[in-house]
Amino acid sequence: MNIRYMAVLSAAGLCAMVSTSVVADDSSDCRGLPQHAVLKSALKQARNEANGGFNLDMWGTIVNRDGIVCAVAFTGEDRGDQWPGSRVISAQKASTGNAFSLPGLALSTANLYSAVSPGGSLYGLQHSNPVNTNVAYRGNAADYGTPNDPMEGGKIGGINVFGGGFALYNSRGQIVGGLGVSGDSSCADHNIGWKTRHTLLLDYVPAGVSGDAMRRDNIVYDITPQAGQQEGVSAKGWGHPVCSAAATTIAATLPANRP
Repeated sequence: MNIRYMAVLSAAGLCAMVSTSVVADDSSDCRGLPQHAVLKSALKQARNEANGGFNLDMWGTIVNRDGIVCAVAFTGEDRGDQWPGSRVISAQKASTGNAFSLPGLALSTANLYSAVSPGGSLYGLQHSNPVNTNVAYRGNAADYGTPNDPMEGGKIGGINVFGGGFALYNSRGQIVGGLGVSGDSSCADHNIGWKTRHTLLLDYVPAGVSGDAMRRDNIVYDITPQAGQQEGVSAKGWGHPVCSAAATTIAATLPANRP
C-alpha cells in the first residue's frame, strides 16, 4: 500500500470521527439529527423538570424521515432504572410521529388517541405498520440505550396512540424525522418529549390539530362524558385522556413552537 493511499485513509477516518461527534452515522442517513449524547442530555434536562407524572426515568429515540433509528438513550444510571418495555415504545412513538406528519401538518401521538378509537376518523390505524421485532429485540441488551444500541440503523416501524411521540422540524421548516419518549404516564411523556424537542431546536412545527396557534401539535384535553356511554367523546376528534391535573396544567404552558 503506497504512502499517499494510507494518508487518504487516515484523513477519511479522522473526518468520520469528527462528524460522529456532532451527528449520527452518515451510513444510516441520520445527518442533521442529534446523536446519542445530545439526545440524552436534552432528555435528562426535560425529565428533571416537573411534568405531572410519577417522576420516573425515561427512554428516548430519534428516527429519520425514512423511519430508521438514529439514536436511543435513557436518563437513569443504568438501563434497568426505567421500564425496560419503554425502550421499544419510545421508538414506536418516534416512528408514529414521523410517519403520520407532513411538511405542512404535524400529528403528535397524543393527537391520535380519539382518532383511532371506535367511530374516530382514523379507526384501525393502530393495527397498521407493526413494529419490526427483528430490529426491536436484536443484539446485546447491555448495549441498549448506549451509542451502540442495536436498534440504530434499523427501520423500527410501529404505531402508538398516546402521548410522547412527535415529528421533528428543522429551522427551515423541513420535517426531518421523529422523536419518541416513554417511561412515565402518557401525559408526562408528552410533556417531557415536548421539552426535549424544544431543547433540540427541532420544533419549527408548521401546523397541527390542537387549535392552539402557539403549540400546534400539543395534546388536546377535550374528552367529555356522553349520556349513556361508558367512554367520553372528544369534541374535536383529537382528544387525549387526562392523567393528572398537574400534567394538564403543564401542557398548557409548554414552550411555544418556534415560528
